[in-house]
Amino acid sequence: QRESTQKKTFTSWINSILAKHTPPYVVSDLYTDIQQGHLLLDLLEVLSGQHLPREKGFNTFQCRSNIENALTFLKSRSLKLINIHVADIIEGKPSIVLGLIWTIIFHFHIEELARTLACTYNQPSPDCSSIVDSSPKASRSAKKSAKIKERWKMSATKALLLWAKEQCSLHGSVSVTDFKSSWRSGLAFLAIIQTLRPGLVDLEKAKARSNKENLKEAFRIAELELNIPRLLEPEDVDIVNPDEKSIMTYVAQFLQYSKNLPQSEEDMQEKIREAMGWLAAQEKKLAKLLVETENETYYQKYKEMMSFMETFNQEKIPFLPVLSSKRGEAELSEGQQQMREEWDKVISQINEWKARLDQMLPSPLDSIEAWLQEVERLQAEDLPDLQDPFKAMPVFREIIVIFKGLMDCFDSHLDTLQSFKNEDEKNMPLVLPEKLEEMKRRFSNIRSTNPSTFLEYHYGLCSAIANEVKLKLNIWDMKYGAKESVESLLENW
Repeated sequence: QRESTQKKTFTSWINSILAKHTPPYVVSDLYTDIQQGHLLLDLLEVLSGQHLPREKGFNTFQCRSNIENALTFLKSRSLKLINIHVADIIEGKPSIVLGLIWTIIFHFHIEELARTLACTYNQPSPDCSSIVDSSPKASRSAKKSAKIKERWKMSATKALLLWAKEQCSLHGSVSVTDFKSSWRSGLAFLAIIQTLRPGLVDLEKAKARSNKENLKEAFRIAELELNIPRLLEPEDVDIVNPDEKSIMTYVAQFLQYSKNLPQSEEDMQEKIREAMGWLAAQEKKLAKLLVETENETYYQKYKEMMSFMETFNQEKIPFLPVLSSKRGEAELSEGQQQMREEWDKVISQINEWKARLDQMLPSPLDSIEAWLQEVERLQAEDLPDLQDPFKAMPVFREIIVIFKGLMDCFDSHLDTLQSFKNEDEKNMPLVLPEKLEEMKRRFSNIRSTNPSTFLEYHYGLCSAIANEVKLKLNIWDMKYGAKESVESLLENW
């Protein structure tokens, strides 16, 4: 399924690029069309803006020559083409063809876009002075240069992820931690669209819809309103472990769209002033509401919060473009920095208010809410990045035990929630029905992402064990003396 998804996504991406070629070219079967070499050369010419040498015919020699020219050009850009050979491309081997196209997409599409974000997010990049050593010794070191390029390759992925997180962070509960299961619900795509083009989607309605409905809506709006080619289908994403490369390719198009949005400095300053005024008004409104509802019932407090949030989310729409602009502190003007601080302050106050209300839930809902938050926190956390496998193993084992212990309570907590009698002794509701529905939706989300979370934890543990074994085998590749000392060493390990 992964191979099929990549083939479809990569083909659609290539067609969107070759639509700019003269004459336009349409790929019908990637594995077949790539064999002649012309497709590769056309693609690279559009992406690079350079004219590449080619043979005009289609016999075996000419096809081979064209593919060699394409690979030579890629190598001249310092791209590593590991195990990618002309013969495999001529045969149309799926794994080789997909590997080659992904290398092209990552270099010309994702890296080029993410490069502008790398310094902003303090990520290592060949353009960031923080990691470039300009000494003669460093410039002569091909090994060091390769290491820097590898670090930048990793950071391009991270920069794109941070950008996506940032777009979604303006919409409260929409969380993005990877390019896999985080996108399954469709909410992340919709949140990015809402940030880039406020007013096109209703995120509150989306939270009540199915994953497939949200994905279908996001892809439709992106294609019709943002002119972003439809590279994916809902069934490609709404699975336990969607293809990371396909999602990255699609998400990068939203970043491309954001880069093309025009914004004059004068318009920006005016928007910042308007946003600052609005944020100040929200802070006063929130403070007043907290005082007025201090002695109210939980039901009334929560109702007031829902009303405030509905108005807040509606009113913030015109300010989303300016709120989501440059995040790197070095690039922010004084006005932007003040606006950012004011926004963070208001959001912090709202989150504190929500947290206090969650703690005030009537029993046993308060303990169920605490359980939900702990599970969601674990699912949202990135895997620990520990270089020392000996330290990593107990960390992953502990996380697995904690997570399993929490999930053992899943059924009992869900049963308690579903059987909760929502009325007091006067037959008045204790909790707003919307809150109960929200908690049930969160159980559904946890159920759908639970298998992939467990897999990621076990993958981390197995990787740590494998790295430790490799480390030991490398260390032990020497004579250790008498048989007894070797047996003692093995037993100890």
